[in-house]
Amino acid sequence: MGRAPQALLALLAALVLALVLSACGGSDDDQTSSTDRPAPAKGPPIRIGAKNFTEQTILGELYRQALEAQGFEVVLKTDVGSTEIIHRALKRGALDMYPEYVGVLLSEVAEVRSRPRRPAASYEVAKRYEKRGGFTLLAQTPFSDSNALGVKPEFARRHGLRTIADLRRLKGIVKIGALAEFRTRYEGLDGLHAVYGLRNLRVSSLASDERYAALDQGDVEVASVFTTEGQLAGEDYVVLKDPRGLFASGHVAPIVSDRILAAHGSRLQTAIDAVSKMLTTGAMREMNAAVDLHSRRPAAVAREFLQAKELL
Repeated sequence: MGRAPQALLALLAALVLALVLSACGGSDDDQTSSTDRPAPAKGPPIRIGAKNFTEQTILGELYRQALEAQGFEVVLKTDVGSTEIIHRALKRGALDMYPEYVGVLLSEVAEVRSRPRRPAASYEVAKRYEKRGGFTLLAQTPFSDSNALGVKPEFARRHGLRTIADLRRLKGIVKIGALAEFRTRYEGLDGLHAVYGLRNLRVSSLASDERYAALDQGDVEVASVFTTEGQLAGEDYVVLKDPRGLFASGHVAPIVSDRILAAHGSRLQTAIDAVSKMLTTGAMREMNAAVDLHSRRPAAVAREFLQAKELL
């Protein structure tokens, strides 16, 4: 998901840094309340970042609320931007933590193109990479949200599409609706060129909540999707198979600065890991659907999940 010009990325990162430092939080709900809240944790506030789509907002809320319930002071900044931008904000000290997809971290930050096939092996490679920069990759989630390409069922039947490679048989330009970073990513247009030899593609940059509507309305033929999105639970869309493994497994692992871990001790890691281990594919798809399909607020959806798991 070539690379964006370094100067542009640096400028975007600088802007994000300024915004994050000036923000006093990005939550859409009140602070979590509890009559049994533990004593306030000693140490600095924990500044959590989240990317610019539904699942990331929910993840940010899950970690924020669970940590606050354990007495930690948390500042949540949502809608920070793509991996390239949010990781730069982390490295520059504007954030202390954010949830990242291991496969995307390897391909778009570490620039590891020959990734291990086993998720556990990919996780170890990513963990070593982050440790060199002064960060710890905490336990990864049971769920995996991978990048994928989706089409309408009728379009797939008409053109005999089952895999990404089948897109080569389409005549003319094929329009793909995707987030802007798709244009410059290996897990995006670059990889589709390199791995599948697809040269008949044109990317239409869309916001996260515009992709499925564009597909439904015929404005694009293909959409870049995430495999835990609620829209994929039914039969309204077909996800094309990826036999050559362009899109890596997408287990999430929070990246946390060693500085903030040292300041708060093992209690912080224990609280974060307790949330991560509860996040199954079914749970994540259900929460995404509640927000995207039923217009519920991410903070409320996260709170209900944490209460059900007795983490609030």
